[in-house]
Amino acid sequence: MSFSPVLPVAGYAGWSFLKRTMDKQMTAFNAQPSVKRDEAYFREKIGSIKTAEQLVKDPRLLRVALGAFGLEGDMPNKFFIRKILEGGTLQPDALANKLSNKQYQKFAEAFGFGNFDTPNTVLSDFADKILTPYKAQQFAVAVGTQNDDMRLALNVETALPELGKSTGSSLTQWYTLLGNPPLRKVFEKAFGLPLSFGAIDLDRQVETLQSRTKAMFGSSDLAQFKDPEKVDKLVRQFLVRSELDENASSLGAGQVALTLLQQSASRFRLTR
Repeated sequence: MSFSPVLPVAGYAGWSFLKRTMDKQMTAFNAQPSVKRDEAYFREKIGSIKTAEQLVKDPRLLRVALGAFGLEGDMPNKFFIRKILEGGTLQPDALANKLSNKQYQKFAEAFGFGNFDTPNTVLSDFADKILTPYKAQQFAVAVGTQNDDMRLALNVETALPELGKSTGSSLTQWYTLLGNPPLRKVFEKAFGLPLSFGAIDLDRQVETLQSRTKAMFGSSDLAQFKDPEKVDKLVRQFLVRSELDENASSLGAGQVALTLLQQSASRFRLTR
């Protein structure tokens, strides 16, 4: 029997419950036979993988490899994944460096097939470096099947401080954030930006996000999100606004239904 994360309520209250029970819930999740089988297989086989071709030909290894970086949706795209891995990250024109989603860059760099004669897969601690984020990602996926906002919040807690610690300039960090769909969605929702926001000029998107961030947090610099309290403030704003939008949408649907019922009752009276 598989374990499903317990989320008794939605919104920030549900998030607070999840945080309080996270350790116990993750322990139960990782104790599942399916998770243990994935871990055992990866530990046993990954050290023998020397090329990108070998990795993409083993679906069980590839699923863990992609899942560690939130890229499990690319499982069918084996040719694409192989090209990313073989291109590495050392050359500016490498495919992984050109893609807006920087998870591909992290993925290629972690395995090192295109960067070194000997890939990172042979290192003694490599399995742990992949399995730790893989299990965290799989727990987040399980949470997301019940409430996708909670999954996005879990991602923010790890990805945003990591971005804030990166060595790039403040502007580079913002462009990286725009290339990370889960992070981007949280910021857009937290600031109440419309769906059309993604269609405007990229520079204007950055300027808008910087302005909104400064107004809410006192600084437009993403480095400030190394502070857990500021991350929590962002998550709270995101979840509260998301819940308000959902309630407003439900209320709107209810109003439509009420209007239709009233119209039906009126027609019934007229025909009598």
